[in-house]
Amino acid sequence: MSIYQAVSDKKIILIGYSGHAYVVAETILENGYELIGYSEKEESASNPYNLSYLGFENEESFVGWRSYVSFAIGIGNNKIRQNVASLIEAKGKTTQTIIHKTSNLSKYASIDSGTFINKNVVVNAFASIGKNVILNTGCIIEHECVLYDAVHIAPGAVLAGNVTVGERTFVGANSVIKQGIVIGKDVIIGAGSVIINDVPDGKKVVGNPGRII
Repeated sequence: MSIYQAVSDKKIILIGYSGHAYVVAETILENGYELIGYSEKEESASNPYNLSYLGFENEESFVGWRSYVSFAIGIGNNKIRQNVASLIEAKGKTTQTIIHKTSNLSKYASIDSGTFINKNVVVNAFASIGKNVILNTGCIIEHECVLYDAVHIAPGAVLAGNVTVGERTFVGANSVIKQGIVIGKDVIIGAGSVIINDVPDGKKVVGNPGRII
């Protein structure tokens, strides 16, 4: 993984245009970059940023594949976001890392491509964040945590030191994960849960202390 990189291309196409995508779009615009349009299956009835509809990325005729632009993914679903990122890479294009100006990132942390870091996020020393991760509003990633690709850490969640989170896992809002815990891939941690034991792949965990359901 590389030390975090800011958006390098001025022109960006947004993949997805609802919910989470609105937050991503706001950060892109606040960072001074140009959103030239968005991709969806159909043109959205709601267009709060007055963006141009450019078609659907799964179609060969999609204008984005013929444009000199980079991409930002505004999709909350971990599996879909990872699949879209793979498509963008297969087309020889770049998925940008989008970082809000109010976030606080250690210079010793590493952030890989395509990750979105929202307002007031803290990432501390020697944490390692994979590709296409979402670090949502106000979450805390402590020292030496390892987050694999397409993880989503929801608002207010706290990962104490040396926590490992597997691919495509979702950690719910205001959850707390004890130091040294290993969470597998494709796990769902319910909002407000307190995780004090390792969690195997594919499990759903809720409560304080967290229990598998």
